[in-house]
Amino acid sequence: MFGAGTRRSRIVLVGEQPGDREDLEGQPFVGPAGHLLSRALEDAGIAAADSYVTNAVKHFSWEPRGKRRIHRKPRLSEVRACRPWLEAELDAVRPAVIVCLGATAAQSLLGTAFRLTAHRGQLIDSPWASAVVATVHPSSVLRTPDSESRRIAYEGFVADLRVAAKAAGTGRGSGKGEDLG
Repeated sequence: MFGAGTRRSRIVLVGEQPGDREDLEGQPFVGPAGHLLSRALEDAGIAAADSYVTNAVKHFSWEPRGKRRIHRKPRLSEVRACRPWLEAELDAVRPAVIVCLGATAAQSLLGTAFRLTAHRGQLIDSPWASAVVATVHPSSVLRTPDSESRRIAYEGFVADLRVAAKAAGTGRGSGKGEDLG
């Protein structure tokens, strides 16, 4: 599954892989994590027209558990196999900033030695954009066990997105582009 957004998006958001719902619907970030991401983008002041969403791995890695398909972290070989498609998307969009959502996405672009906990929310040089910002995946916010911890995690997530918005020069009402998804 490829990404969705406009060709002139200032920000590309890269997740790990499609989830079960995304796999079934054929669109990225349409499940619970996608809904949280949409709300966080709005709270960070990033207009929908300024963002393109995609994943480092283009297929849903899962294992059966009864009648359910349970997410399985993609193998490094899957990340590497999908890398040419991700690079082609980045070449087509040419964003100002890339936001890596989670460690798998960050390591797919910044190398396996990259540690999200050490560099979260920082501007990092990149050959694909003026900067990369790594943050948590929205699903990690959803998995936070209690409401106060979830609120704090969400605020941190939005703060990281604001770093990306500022670096990209985006804001409400900016950017209109050709639809790619």
